[in-house]
Amino acid sequence: MDGDVRPGPETVVAARHGDQAALDRLIAGYLPLVYNIVGRALDGHADVDDVVQETMLRVVHGLEGLRDPDSFRSWLVAIAMRQVRDHWRQGRTAPTGGLDGMDDVADPGADFADLTILRLGLSGQRREVAEATRWLGPDDRELLSLWWLEAAGELTRAELAAALDLPPAHAAVRVQRMKAQLETARAVVRALHAVPRCPGLAELTASWDGVPDPVWRKRLARHSRDCTACGAGWSGLVPAERLLTGLALVPLPAGFALYGAAFPGGHAAPGGSQAGSTGGHAGSGAGHPATAGGQVPPAGGQAGSGGHSAGGSASGSMSAGGQGGTGVHGAVARAGRLGRAVDHLTAKQVAVAAGAAVVAGGTAITAAAYTGNAPTTAERPPTAERPLTAGPQPIPSAVRSTPAHTRSARPTRRAKPRPVYGSNVDAVDRAPAKNASPGRLPVRAEGRPLVFSGKWEQPFRGSLGGRYLMFYRDDHLTIRGRGYFQVRWEIAYFNRPGVLVMPTWTGLKGKIFHVASGGGRRMDDAVPGATDRPHTWMGRPDKGYITLPQGAQQMWQNEFYYIDGEVTLRQHERGADYNLGITPVSRADVAADIGRAPDPAHGIVRFGLVRDTGRDDAPVPQYATREDILGPDVPQRSRLT
Repeated sequence: MDGDVRPGPETVVAARHGDQAALDRLIAGYLPLVYNIVGRALDGHADVDDVVQETMLRVVHGLEGLRDPDSFRSWLVAIAMRQVRDHWRQGRTAPTGGLDGMDDVADPGADFADLTILRLGLSGQRREVAEATRWLGPDDRELLSLWWLEAAGELTRAELAAALDLPPAHAAVRVQRMKAQLETARAVVRALHAVPRCPGLAELTASWDGVPDPVWRKRLARHSRDCTACGAGWSGLVPAERLLTGLALVPLPAGFALYGAAFPGGHAAPGGSQAGSTGGHAGSGAGHPATAGGQVPPAGGQAGSGGHSAGGSASGSMSAGGQGGTGVHGAVARAGRLGRAVDHLTAKQVAVAAGAAVVAGGTAITAAAYTGNAPTTAERPPTAERPLTAGPQPIPSAVRSTPAHTRSARPTRRAKPRPVYGSNVDAVDRAPAKNASPGRLPVRAEGRPLVFSGKWEQPFRGSLGGRYLMFYRDDHLTIRGRGYFQVRWEIAYFNRPGVLVMPTWTGLKGKIFHVASGGGRRMDDAVPGATDRPHTWMGRPDKGYITLPQGAQQMWQNEFYYIDGEVTLRQHERGADYNLGITPVSRADVAADIGRAPDPAHGIVRFGLVRDTGRDDAPVPQYATREDILGPDVPQRSRLT
């Protein structure tokens, strides 16, 4: 189904105003688009179905808040991309092999590339493009999922940029880079399919496990460029966008096709009193206390009609802020409409009971309950501070009328305030004594191996050390997961001295801490044995010096960080020359590095330094932000709270 025959703005308007048939058409019409975006972004991961269903749930829940019906498709695509990113952030990182990850790995013979080839009957270079998508990293796959549909005529460039939350110009740059990686992967696919296989390539792949990934793509591409036999794979490549023009969407699998087929008839499963049944509705009966704002949480089923008041039971109630005079009855009706659509989308246990009220002192508070996956912060229903349990509940203190003289005057012990994350930002500090022991490094939880993606250089003999090298302006590395990593500095004053433009930490999701400094020296330490003083790792008299911006913390040779979430480290080399080497490490690696005793003969000037407190008041790095800022203009005083 192409964009011209999908439901238009008038269907969106009708669905927002309670037209069940319109809502059904809207969801059924756009479900294939969402399935293709998520499926290709996750490359056939076992959770594709779940992410698609969660996306459609959020669309249904948020439809009434959509201001511009003309922007529905753009809004829908943006939600799909957020759900893809949330999938990785919520601990479900890319599979790394081993028994622990088996449940999260899709069938290798049924990934999205295979589905695309088989269901669309691709051959020739179109087939090669589909196979090449397996070799892209997670970030490029997310972008590919949108660009593929743009090339096929299903999305516009403006919608692609909006989904990525990027200006169109920067989105274009990212697309060009991704297309270059895709073209490289196509050449690799050709080389691997060649018969007979190049002897050099056969030797190179002897240790390869057969699973495509960006690291092996680079290794195999380097060989194919330099090899006479494999080099032919780089010629005659038709631009991918020409191959994808007019290409159909991958059809929905059987389960999703059944959901979609159910929408036009507006069929709703019969209601029942058991919220645990598949797609069931909460039956009429006791309501539940809700938030004082009178908000009805996202609906997954039909609402009940009973309620409890301060003085006894009542059937139905009025909302304290009902829109257009409809009160809670209108909210209940809307919950029912949305619930019927959700029933067709998910086999998860989702139920809503709404329509109760707690009334005291003339104040009415609508009641609602939600069971299912937690929505976003803006949509989140009442938390443990306002529990949602069945049956009568105590009247909230905000509406309870308690005479002042009946309250206890007994003093209460004040709880110790919890540390606030982001309140402690790295700053200029003094070097500790060279023989000062670093102390014990607190223990933080480590998950699966961290996942790295972005633009970097491969290690080579004589380089500064590190698995991912950042030598040039705009080299960047997105780090996902839970664990420790090292940033090793090389201050290249011998190439170009001057004022250093600091690297930045952007797009933070979750938390990052600066846990330790090591490598045997601060970079401003004097080089042992040097006679041309001052000669430090920041410079020397005959070559010049690299200086830091005012207020920047002096770096050590090795800086250690702990991430629980996702962040992008970006190089901003301008003027002064510097290089970074990033390597995933364990807590034991960090402790061993900072615990090395001073040995000036081998360049070990001092013990390392523990910065971590083990709590949220541990320091966070300078130049860090939760915003996606591409340039160096990130505040030195990080704002992460």
